[in-house]
Amino acid sequence: MIDAASRIERQLMTASRQLDWAAAMQPLGVVRRVADGVAVVNGLQHVRYEELVTFQSGAFGIAFDLRETDVGVILLSGENTVAAGDGVKGCQRLPELWASREILGRTIDPLGNPLDEGPQLRRGERVPLFRPAPDIIERRSVQETLWTGIMAVDAAIPIGRGQRELIIGDRNTGKTALAIDVVASQRPGDVACVYVMIGQPISRVRALHDTLERVGCLSNTAIVAAYASDTPGMQYLAPLAGSALAEYFRSCGGHALIIYDDLTKHADAYRELALLLDRPPGREAYPGDIFYVHAELLERAAALTTALGGGSVTAIPIVETTDGDISAYIPTNMISITDGQIYLDAARFERDERPAIDIGRSVSRIGAVAQPPPVREAAKNLKIQLSRFESLEKLSRVGLDIDVATRDTLRRGAILRTLLQQPRFRLRSIAEQVITLTAA
Repeated sequence: MIDAASRIERQLMTASRQLDWAAAMQPLGVVRRVADGVAVVNGLQHVRYEELVTFQSGAFGIAFDLRETDVGVILLSGENTVAAGDGVKGCQRLPELWASREILGRTIDPLGNPLDEGPQLRRGERVPLFRPAPDIIERRSVQETLWTGIMAVDAAIPIGRGQRELIIGDRNTGKTALAIDVVASQRPGDVACVYVMIGQPISRVRALHDTLERVGCLSNTAIVAAYASDTPGMQYLAPLAGSALAEYFRSCGGHALIIYDDLTKHADAYRELALLLDRPPGREAYPGDIFYVHAELLERAAALTTALGGGSVTAIPIVETTDGDISAYIPTNMISITDGQIYLDAARFERDERPAIDIGRSVSRIGAVAQPPPVREAAKNLKIQLSRFESLEKLSRVGLDIDVATRDTLRRGAILRTLLQQPRFRLRSIAEQVITLTAA
C-alpha cells in the first residue's frame, strides 16, 4: 500500500508540474513531428528566427525555419527527449553562454556546459552566439604579427592579428598538428586561444586536451567541442560559440586566436539540417546560403580600434580537400572569404616534410604589412628562390647537363627546404628565424 501510495503521489506531482509548465508557457506550440535532430512545430506564430525555444521535457532547440504554417526547430539534445504532441514555447531570447577567463583550460559544449571532469563553471558575462560582425568604422588595419614559431609561416606566409588565414589540405596532411603548433606558440604571450572541434569523436577531443596540457598551453586555451555523436544542431552551433568566446576576450581589450577544426564538417552539418527541413539544395547539395553562413562567421574576426579597446580576434579555419582538389565548393568558398591560405600538400607529407606546406600555393594577403623589417628583409626572396628551385629540380631529374649557376640555385634551394623543416613543438624564436634565413 505504501509503494502504491508513493507511486500515485509521484504521478500527481508530475502531472501538477506539467500543468504548471503549460500554464506558464502560453501561448504554446505543439510538436507535429520529430526526426534526425529536427522538429516541426505548429502554433509558434510569434517566434523569431534563431530564437531559443524550450520543450515540455526541458530540452532546448532553435527556431531555424520560419514558415507560414509551422516552424522548423533544430534540436540541441537527442531526439529521444522530444516527442510528437509535446508542448513548446519561445524563450524570447537568442542562444547565449556565460563567458569569463575561468573558461580557459576547460572543455565545454556550445552551450557552455563543461565536458571535462572539472568543477561547474561560475557565471560570468552573457555573450550571444549570434552576433553581427564589427562595422567597418570599428575596425583597424592589421598592424601586429601573430607569431607562430613556424619559420615557413612567419617568413613566407605571415599572419597578422585580426587576420583570417585558412589551413587547407587533404586528410592526414598535418592540418590539426599545424594548428596546435600555432596555439602552442602563444604560451608566453597575451593571446587567449579558443579551439573549436566540430563533429570529432570523443577520443580526438580528449587527445587534443592531453596534448595541449603536455606542451603547457592548456591554461591559455578553451576547447569548444561538438562530438560526432551530437546532433547536427550542436555541431552547427560550435563555431558560433567559439567565436562568441573569442569576442569576449577581445572586448576585454585582449587578443584572441580561434581555430575552427574543421569547417568542412560544419558545412556538412548545416547541409544535413537544411535537407531535413526541406530547404532547396544547391551545388553539391549544400543550401544556397552556405557561403553567407561562413562569411558571416569569419567576418567576426577583426582587429578593433583603440577606442574600442584595441583587441583583436585572429581566425584560422581548417578545410579538408579530396585528392588535392581546391576547386570543390567549400574550399573555393573559404579561399574567397579568407585573407589567405596555407596549403598542405599530400606528396610533401609522404616525403616526410614537416610541416608539409606548399609555399608556392600558399599566400597571406595582408599579413606581410605587419611583418617586422628584419624578418621581411631576411625573407624577401624566399618564395621566389623556392619556386625557382622546385622548377629546376624537376628538370635536373631528367638527366640534362646543368651549368654552374643552376647547380648553385639547386644547392641553395635544397638548403632552404631543409631549414624550413621543423619537428612538432620545436618552435623557433624571431631572432633564430632571422639569423637562420640571413645565414642561408
